[in-house]
Amino acid sequence: MWIRSTLTYRASFALTVCGNLLLSGLDFVAILLMFAQVDALGGWALPEVALLYGLSVTAFGIAQLAFGSVASLGGRVRDGSFDTLLVRPVPVLAQVAADRFALRRLGRGVQGAVVLGWALVAVDVDWGVVKVLLVPVTVVCGAVIFGSLFVAGGAFQFLAQDASEVQNAFTYGGTTLLQYPPTVFGRDLVRGVTFVLPLAFVNWVPAAYLLGRPYPLGLPEGAAFAAPLVAVVCAAAAGAVWRAGLRSYRSTGS
Repeated sequence: MWIRSTLTYRASFALTVCGNLLLSGLDFVAILLMFAQVDALGGWALPEVALLYGLSVTAFGIAQLAFGSVASLGGRVRDGSFDTLLVRPVPVLAQVAADRFALRRLGRGVQGAVVLGWALVAVDVDWGVVKVLLVPVTVVCGAVIFGSLFVAGGAFQFLAQDASEVQNAFTYGGTTLLQYPPTVFGRDLVRGVTFVLPLAFVNWVPAAYLLGRPYPLGLPEGAAFAAPLVAVVCAAAAGAVWRAGLRSYRSTGS
């Protein structure tokens, strides 16, 4: 329904997507401006940083398109309209994700994919079957990891009711963090986004394998192929948190 209503005004939809694409592209413009002054950032060249950027933004764009509407859950909890979702014969999470579905969010994912495509051509990589297959697997797993953060953040809003900015700190903040190489951050921060909130498996670890660079924190040899396992664990954890949040929900009575 929301997609059909969006496409009713096609010119407006196209302009909005283009606007989102250009706005999200400002992050990469900032990176280009940095490289206008330096040859490397934390020892990483521009095509290598572009690879990190492309993997992160493309994965985040997919997750945001699918679960971005979960961020507005707090409003429904506060005004009691969440009750209407509970009486429909459709999974509640699916309804929340589809609520006011914004197809205009395609712009961010498309922009990330464009940068990723350029980076894959520009980086100096000895491509083989394994490395070629690792790229789409990494994007899909990254989308699942970010999607899990959206769902877990939505579950937190059952308790906090107005925690969208807290959720954004981990989702939007996470993708911004991953656009830069791990070598520019402190070791404790890298540990946190590797072992506590495993965002490093969205791009840092797989990109290190593709580029022949050392893994962050000296991770073992097969760490680049652990992204599917990490994604499954994140999805399972987010599902458990969502179900716990749903059980804790108490209607406003209105």
